[in-house]
Amino acid sequence: MIATLLKEHKPEFKIYVSIVVGIIIFFIAADKLKEFIYLINKLAQKIDINKNFIGILLKITGISILTEFAVSICKDSGETSIASKIDLGGKIIILSMSIPIITSLLEVLLDLL
Repeated sequence: MIATLLKEHKPEFKIYVSIVVGIIIFFIAADKLKEFIYLINKLAQKIDINKNFIGILLKITGISILTEFAVSICKDSGETSIASKIDLGGKIIILSMSIPIITSLLEVLLDLL
């Protein structure tokens, strides 16, 4: 509602409201994220997964969330070209971070063959 009111009277402040609301929602969700990370670590201990892979997966998840947040802010401010470049950059970073997991998966597949 605040964003709609500001859009009519002060449209330049709408983006600030969007950023602040996004940050507030992120911090509220961060508490639930802690529970998720705890659960993933507990499951990893039970099934003996390499902890480096769990760390990489959590970082990839964080990057995807932050990238989506940045893309949304850019789209809200009308900068769709910057949004698409941020999206592409996030995908490239995620792909480069996943190389150790892909390599390990391919090694396991080769061992099975």
